Amino acid sequence: MTVTAVHKDLDACTLTVSAEFDHPVERVWQLWADPRQLERWWGPPMWPATFTAHSLAVGEMCRYHMTGPDGEQSHGWWRVRTVDAPVLLEVEDGFAGPDGEPNPAMPTTGMQVTLAPRAGGGTSVAIVSTLASADDLVRMAEMGMEEGLKLAMGQMDAILAE
Repeated sequence: MTVTAVHKDLDACTLTVSAEFDHPVERVWQLWADPRQLERWWGPPMWPATFTAHSLAVGEMCRYHMTGPDGEQSHGWWRVRTVDAPVLLEVEDGFAGPDGEPNPAMPTTGMQVTLAPRAGGGTSVAIVSTLASADDLVRMAEMGMEEGLKLAMGQMDAILAE
């Protein structure tokens, strides 16, 4: 089923992507908790991710890079803010330089991932990305954030089916 809705709210400076899966919450949680599964879907298909650091403990940093079709790399990081496995993950999400350190010239996103059991089975997932301003949200949208997240999440079903 994957992505069921996308909602951009310029007043609240948020982008919300909702999805549904035919798997229990605990299984869907593993798509974030296991870095080898995470790197198979975090990033659009043509920009696969490699996590070089991954710990879902409050205060920890996760570091990754995505590699484009011509070998170019885009680096990123998460700073873990809240973990209530298997139903809630909150992180700061940002761009990094090649050294993995945060790039202060780029916007930072607050990302909240909520997983909930669906009536009749399966899991509903909501990812709410919050930016500091509407201008930052527009800038990230112009960089492909919405489409990239939809494409990335579109890869989850195949991993869950294994």
